[in-house]
Amino acid sequence: MNPRLPQLRQLGANGPGVFPLALGCMGMSDFYGPADEAESIATIHAALDAGITLLDTGDYYASGHNELLIGRALRDRRDKALVSVKFGALRGPDGSWLGLDMRPTAVKTFLAYSLTRLGLDHVDIYRPGRLDPNVPIEDTVGAIKDLVTAGYVRAIGLSEVGPDTIRRAHAVHPISDLQIEYSLVSRGPEARIFPLLSDLGIGVTAYGVLSRGLLSGSKPASARDLRAHLPRFSGENRERNQRLIDAMQKLASEKDVTVSQLAIAWVLAKGHDIVPLIGARTRAQLSESLAALEIELSAADVARVEEAVPPSAVAGTRYAEQQMRILDSER
Repeated sequence: MNPRLPQLRQLGANGPGVFPLALGCMGMSDFYGPADEAESIATIHAALDAGITLLDTGDYYASGHNELLIGRALRDRRDKALVSVKFGALRGPDGSWLGLDMRPTAVKTFLAYSLTRLGLDHVDIYRPGRLDPNVPIEDTVGAIKDLVTAGYVRAIGLSEVGPDTIRRAHAVHPISDLQIEYSLVSRGPEARIFPLLSDLGIGVTAYGVLSRGLLSGSKPASARDLRAHLPRFSGENRERNQRLIDAMQKLASEKDVTVSQLAIAWVLAKGHDIVPLIGARTRAQLSESLAALEIELSAADVARVEEAVPPSAVAGTRYAEQQMRILDSER
């Protein structure tokens, strides 16, 4: 799928060097409707065979199912992958969301369960999935620091937090990378967050690089699809956003690439410290995404894409109102 392995990208000054694309495994278990487990495992194997080194998951993705899936995929290739795990969200047996718990005792308990499900003796990057307003970030990162000292964690990451939280966390222990949504139509981090990360030597793992398929014209398949509940995919917003989709399709056609490939190539071109997370659930989707590595965008190309698809033109926020209110990265 990718005969020429590209240069690794460093996740900040304190993180590992990784393949320029990482595989986000969430959709193999949760949020986008049913997935085929055999195809999911085959996709993980194909990603590793193609050179991808970093797999991203969360212990709350289908209440542990995603970690179990990755554990099965890595059973005979434990040394082939780096694994990044988010933790802290609480879920009920019906899949409901029950809040957050980032207390030090909870952090260590969550990791113990993750290691068992993954079948690993350590995780490579461990990160709180969101900021818990009831627990100082210093306490949470301090607990992960203890796990680094004990050998259970290699590096500490963050997810969807803003400048103040980043500074406070980094003062406790060097942070490898911030995981945050970043795409052509979700460019908020460029204003205050990315400059700070650059100053502190912190990398970026960017999720939502296709704006959950919005840019490629994808639509929710059912009510179980997360996107059915997101403002950008709903009603008049979706109709208004069709103009951006059309613009992307025109640009992609001119370059003889797919919209997904162009969107990924744009993120890759925005900085060598940014690693896009691709949410491929099938080998076909994986192959399409990997081909983005062959696209070289000049500064003029990047400017033209940004002019055609300005974030100010997108209708709707990236999450529903309640979620947007609690995102530390949006403050």
